[in-house]
Formats: sequence, C-alpha cells, structure tokens
Amino acid sequence: MVSFLLTLARFFRGLHKAWSQPNFRSTLLVATIILISGTLFYSKVEQWNLLDSAYFCVMTLTTIGYGDLHPTDDFSKLFTMFYSIIGIGVFVTLIAQIARAQINNK
Repeated sequence: MVSFLLTLARFFRGLHKAWSQPNFRSTLLVATIILISGTLFYSKVEQWNLLDSAYFCVMTLTTIGYGDLHPTDDFSKLFTMFYSIIGIGVFVTLIAQIARAQINNK
C-alpha cells in the first residue's frame, strides 16, 4: 500500500509540474474533449448510460479493453476504430508529457 501511495504522489507531482507547460494543458484539453465526445457518442448510438459509455472510452483509450462492453452497430464499430487510433495517440502524448516534466524537474 505504501508503494502505491508513493507512486500516486509522484504521479501528482509530475502532473503539477507538467501543468505549467502550455503544450500539456492543450493536450489535456484535447484528451478531455475526446473522452466527452466518445461518451456522448456511445450513449446516443449504443444506448448505453453515461457511466457505461465513459467506462468503455477509458478502457479503450488505455488499451485495457475488458470486452464486457463492445459496439454492436456497424457505425459504432467504424467510429471505435478511428476513436482508438486518435485517442490512444493523444493519451500516450499526455502521459509522456507528465513523465518528461517529472524527469526534467528532479
């Protein structure tokens, strides 16, 4: 438990350091927009509630993909393919910016 709390503290320290960079703030905004747009899309097209839609988006963009929820409509499947390619790239960039801020400011 202690190592988890230390890791969490390091993550938030890196997040705080990254916040001072304009590129990070803009990437965070894009990531937030991607999550919100995906949540609203799946809520509307797949008729999932907002929590299930947000859960699916996070599981998809973090590449965990449990498979408990999946798109059933052809349009949703196409959307998911593009959503994943774009979203995963944005989230990797976001995490890289946090890591870079943590490493550069030690």
